Parts: sequence; C-alpha cells; structure tokens
Amino acid sequence: MNPIVNRYTQLVQIDHPIVQEGLGPFRTPKLAAAVSNAGGLGTVSMPGMPADLAAGARLFRDHIEECRSLTDRPFAVNIPVGVDGNGVVLPFTDIYIRMVLDARREDAELARQLTVLTTSAGFPGDYIAPIHDAGMIHQHKVGSTRQAVKAAEAGVDVIIAAGFEMGGHAPSKAVHSYVLVPSVTEAVDVPVLLTGGARDARGLAAAMALGADGVAMGTRFITSTANTDWHPAYIQALIDAKEGDDVAFDGVYGPCRGLRNAASRRLTDHGTPDSGEIADAVELTRWKIESMQRAQTDGDVEQGLVLAGQVASAIDDIIDIAEFVPSTARGAAEILHTLASSLPTPAVSA
Repeated sequence: MNPIVNRYTQLVQIDHPIVQEGLGPFRTPKLAAAVSNAGGLGTVSMPGMPADLAAGARLFRDHIEECRSLTDRPFAVNIPVGVDGNGVVLPFTDIYIRMVLDARREDAELARQLTVLTTSAGFPGDYIAPIHDAGMIHQHKVGSTRQAVKAAEAGVDVIIAAGFEMGGHAPSKAVHSYVLVPSVTEAVDVPVLLTGGARDARGLAAAMALGADGVAMGTRFITSTANTDWHPAYIQALIDAKEGDDVAFDGVYGPCRGLRNAASRRLTDHGTPDSGEIADAVELTRWKIESMQRAQTDGDVEQGLVLAGQVASAIDDIIDIAEFVPSTARGAAEILHTLASSLPTPAVSA
C-alpha cells in the first residue's frame, strides 16, 4: 500500500503527494516524466517567451509529447499568467494555455495523461472555466491567504501555497511557508500543497502537520540524475550554495529568488542589467528570461540568473528520483506515526 493516501492523491490519481514544481523557462520533459514514473506528479514547464510565440507553442507541444513518450502516468503543465502594467493578460499566456487545451482535444491518449494545468503569477480568471470544460484539474499558485480564497471561490481545484523562501518567481507578499500554509488551509476547503523549503520526508511531514495535502519541490528535483538536460555547472552551483548565498531580485512577474552572482547583482543594484541601458520593459523581460536559460543550457552561472530556493543551502547530493519520491512518502508517514505514538493516550472523561 502507498504510505499516504489523501484527497490530493485521489484527485490527481498519483501514488504519493509529491509534485515537481514548474521550472520555467527551462527544458523539463525528462525530469517531469521521472517524477511521474516514481509515483509523484511531474510538470512540463513553458519554454520561455520567444518573439515568435507560435514557435514557442510548438516547442512547448514538443516538450509535452516528449514527456508523454517517457511515462504512462499523469503529468502536469505549468503556465504563468503574465499581465502588463494595466493588468491585461500577456499574449503568451493565452497562446500557451489554448495550445494545451487544443492538444488534449486532438489526442485522447494525451488527454488521459496530461490531466493537470498549473497557473501562477496573475489571477487565472477567464481561464478557469475553459480548463474545467476541458476536463483538466486546475492548480493555482498563490502567495497570500487573500489570493487563495479568491482562487478557490472562483473554482480552482488545488491551491499551491508559495512561501517566500521558494526558488524562481516568489510571491510579492513575502510570507514564508510556516506562516502562510496554516492560514491558507484554514481559509479554503480545496487541497493545498506547500511549496518553498521542502527537500525531504521531514518537509512533507511538516507540510501535512501544517494542514497541507502534499508538497511541491523544485530545487530538490533539479539536483537529480534524471535532470540530464540542464548544464552540470548549474546543478553544481546549487549543491555548492551555502546559507545566505540566495537573494530575491526583480524577476519577470515580480520577486524572483536565485543565487548571488554578477547577473543578480546587476538587478539588485540597478534594476536593469546595464545600469538602465535597457529601458523597454519587454526587452528587459526577454533579457531576464534569456539570462535564466543561458545559465541552464550553457552553464554560465556567473553572468546568467541561477534560480534556486533557500533550500539549496541544505542540498549537497544528487538524488535518484525513482527512489527518492517513494522513500520521501514512506519517511513522512513514519515520522507522523512516530510522533503520534509518542503522545499519551487522552484521558476518558467521566
């Protein structure tokens, strides 16, 4: 029997309440397939925001098809809801979400596996109904209790409560997991996942003690044997990171967390890569995304933005996902059982 069965594992039809976070704008089909094969939920991330969004959508579809070819288990996709200064949804969000819905409609076998769509950044609003109409489970990442309530009331199926210590695009409210997750689980009735700070069985057990139904992990899965698409220098940079080596800077959709290096210092010191030389907001966004991709693909971990959570400082090994996912679930169950068995039997009142 699986050590942890709850409403989230039953909803998503996975063995263990462990999710691989969205890791855009990077290549993730092999990583996603490995997590799904291990009994968790893998996530294929969007491949950046190229000038030719139609070409970007085709590349995204290729990544989805590659993941499908490597697993027969359920998997997810992650698409941020980007908005401009006026709150208008950016074109890439619409194009990528509609590509996913069209792909499932055209391919019944793909629809059987690609069952979850995760949104983040902006409010998913107009996309909630189409995602549900397509028969998909909709997860949405939030950084505050107010955002969680708004999303749940709008019909989102699962809330991912994102603590500020998470890597990549972090919540603007800057609330950490230990504070955020209990507040969110008290406020909504849908399943909740913790993201930010989890790296092993203790993190999963702690998340469940806080009221969550599971965890989503990013940095931990990057440092794995299955992640052969990312440059070894990137993975090594995460393993070498020590406490205090991470920093929050202005990302694409708000705050972003990564390692301190020349690229992140340019953003924290000046707000732009070249002391203001890039004035156009769209071009600055493209520079940031390209810098993130360069670190991952070329291994430029000094001039490229290296996204990572604070938990990188506690990671010093490369995991085998096939073993890690089930052992993490078993370990969490053992921790919870041990804690429960150590408690005295409540006195029976007369």
